[in-house]
Amino acid sequence: MKQKVEQLKGKLIVSCQALPHEPLHSSFIMGRMALAAKEGGAFGIRANTKEDIREIQSQVNLPIIGIVKRDYEGSKVYITPTLREIEELMEVKPEIIAVDATIARRPGGLTIDDFFYQIKEKYPDQLLMADCSTVDEALHADELGFDFIGTTMVGYTEQSKNDRIEANDFEILRTIVANAKHLIIAEGNINTPEKARRVIDLGAYSVVVGSIITRPQLITKAFAEALQ
Repeated sequence: MKQKVEQLKGKLIVSCQALPHEPLHSSFIMGRMALAAKEGGAFGIRANTKEDIREIQSQVNLPIIGIVKRDYEGSKVYITPTLREIEELMEVKPEIIAVDATIARRPGGLTIDDFFYQIKEKYPDQLLMADCSTVDEALHADELGFDFIGTTMVGYTEQSKNDRIEANDFEILRTIVANAKHLIIAEGNINTPEKARRVIDLGAYSVVVGSIITRPQLITKAFAEALQ
């Protein structure tokens, strides 16, 4: 597993996800999407649900960042929010499991600290990635001991509203890289090859690119709107 994760250094991870309301929602399709990503030069995959991950594993031998997106009443956290989702992912054993590491409370009122220790107590050897939205969240996750710190949630939370990952030459990312001990994965609105190259040059361990590669309805929308 260590060797598979080490191959991510300086490389592209493609997020292959489609939610139930989206046209490409299908484990079969996500498996082929991952195969296409590999053929295009991806060295890793980020995927949602054990079903999609199992199908992807049948198609490519690439390291996977696994998540489960699930909504719970009364909580804004939806990326691998509880031990239930962790246990589902452990059935397929992705190399890395990503969880929301923002300040928002998990279902049941758990803080990210509580949740991190819960996971480590049950699965001490599992590599974990923190999906963060601010510098403070990222550095807190780093102190907790997450193996990877991600900028996944920048701009998607109340506390990061109006923030953009590329602002001021990726200032948020640069600050995290300069102060964190663990490996940084750039993710979230990295939607051009130039941005992907830049975040690696700035010290990110690897970069996750999603919608601009794997959500054709959004890619089409950008072209269609340009013609209106």
